Amino acid sequence: MVADEPTFARLMVATQDGDKVAGNVLLTEVGVWLERYFRRRVPPHQIDDLVQEVLISFYTKRGTWDPSRPFLPWLAAIARYRWVDHLRKVYKHDSQELMEDDAVEDSEEEVVLARVSLDRLFGQIPEKQAEVIEMVKIGGLSVREAAEKTGQSESLVKVNIHRGLKKLASLVEEAD
Repeated sequence: MVADEPTFARLMVATQDGDKVAGNVLLTEVGVWLERYFRRRVPPHQIDDLVQEVLISFYTKRGTWDPSRPFLPWLAAIARYRWVDHLRKVYKHDSQELMEDDAVEDSEEEVVLARVSLDRLFGQIPEKQAEVIEMVKIGGLSVREAAEKTGQSESLVKVNIHRGLKKLASLVEEAD
């Protein structure tokens, strides 16, 4: 049986009234509906676990459904929230695996080429701007520390950083 909105609503009302047979039929039909719902959203090997998670949430939240409202949007909201939680868990796990296992080590050649490119760009902006950008944005110094080292005021350091970065951005855009 493929349940529709009125059938789901009748089964849910009966379940909320304590009908165990209706509850079992409802769980079965909701499970079928969830499998179809997730078929296009997750890989096949993840469907069963996700359906079980949603069925648990559905069962614990069954008392919150209002019979004057449609059933399927309520069920879809629960499914969507569990799906988003599932995606967060999967992507967090996948990103940790990537960081731990699959990360490519930086080669010295790439670092050298990046530094040469940066030095070329710095050569095209005023020296004071390049100096404070190097100190603050690359070296990690504070604006105050850069001001002390260069003898510039803090506000001048900020202005030089802003103008230098703006000029660097336009140089990069021109190169593209």
